[in-house]
Amino acid sequence: MEFYDRGNELAELERIRELSFSDHSRMTVVTGRRRIGKTSLIIKSVEGTPTVYLFVGRKNESTLCAEFVPEVARALHVFVPDEIRTFRSLFLYMMELATRCAFNLILDEFQEFLNINESVYSDMQNIWDTYRKKSKMNLIVSGSVYSLMQKIFQDKKEPLFGRADNIVKLSAFDLATLKKILCDYRPEYTNDDLLALYAFTGGIPKYVELFCDNRTLSVDDMIGFMVRENSSFTDEGKNLLVEEFGKNYATYFSILGAISGGINTQPEIEAALGGKSAGGHLKRLIEDYDLIARVRPLLAKEGTQTVRYEIKDNFLRFWFNYFDRYRSLIEIKNFAGLQAIIREDYPTYSGRILERYFKQQFAESHEYREIGSWWETKGSQNEIDIVALRLERNKAVACEVKRQKKNVKSELLATKVEHLKHKILPKYAVETRCLSLEDM
Repeated sequence: MEFYDRGNELAELERIRELSFSDHSRMTVVTGRRRIGKTSLIIKSVEGTPTVYLFVGRKNESTLCAEFVPEVARALHVFVPDEIRTFRSLFLYMMELATRCAFNLILDEFQEFLNINESVYSDMQNIWDTYRKKSKMNLIVSGSVYSLMQKIFQDKKEPLFGRADNIVKLSAFDLATLKKILCDYRPEYTNDDLLALYAFTGGIPKYVELFCDNRTLSVDDMIGFMVRENSSFTDEGKNLLVEEFGKNYATYFSILGAISGGINTQPEIEAALGGKSAGGHLKRLIEDYDLIARVRPLLAKEGTQTVRYEIKDNFLRFWFNYFDRYRSLIEIKNFAGLQAIIREDYPTYSGRILERYFKQQFAESHEYREIGSWWETKGSQNEIDIVALRLERNKAVACEVKRQKKNVKSELLATKVEHLKHKILPKYAVETRCLSLEDM
């Protein structure tokens, strides 16, 4: 698949590179979940300029440096002593070299030094502080274990805290990019195909690329491609998260599985865990791992008890809902059975994702200052799928979302909106909309 999107990030990385080469060294951190396209973006940003790319594999430090030394020599056409066997010595050599010539140094999967030799970070801090102002290195470090990259660069106790000049966090493709990709690879696509691509991948570039390269971009073809023997999707969720959570991942997986299935309040989650307290785990899933969000009704106060939890990543939500929940079918290789379950569930499952799609569409329009849902306490019918406050003062939009427009009950929505205005938006002019697949 060709290189899509990332115009803003590419321009930023190129700007930093030019400053590094003309002024003095800069350190940039590129983060984002696995498969988001960090390496592709970084490599694209340094095209045509002297570049050393080093992948930090989980190996012995001496072995790793033995692999790095010839790579540095090849990339920069310089002599590097073979006897260098510590990263400290190699980094010192490269920083000294950068006082005489400008080049890019890319350290991919940078968090792996925590497993190899944690003192690398303090060594780098000392060397960087000494040479930064008198050298011309464009240092880019990236890593896909979000919690560890946060710890390395944003924990005040860590040696590299405050050393990053720029932190670039990559997000999934936006909706316009997903539409462009579908236009290029499947010009006859339907809105249901677009919704399926959004629901199954969440716009994560690697997953989108897999569907494009295999020409499986209709709803049925996507399901068939994901659910088959030797599919890369089967264990993707587990592979993505086990490194984040470590050996105690089972409770986190149970919580994410519960949330994906609609168990989304803390009491319900704790009941699903057999009465086990989940408060600490939920807090870490939000703050340390950036995997779930705490959602309140629009304009609700910070301390309100009316809180729901949702998985932020569409792919993980889908993976837990089907690949994790129906693991027994995968173990006995009943892929046809799992395909049938997903196809039968798809109209209901995708209907819930359609609401998320329109919220993202509203956000990307830049016409609103706040976007959310609104509901009252359990048992009440007063729930509105989307409520968005416009930039213009005292104007709002309230939307009911259904896959098929014929299923929207306009009179019921009007009644709910009147109640909404009475409760929280008394001075607002509220426009009502019925949104469906037709409006994508």
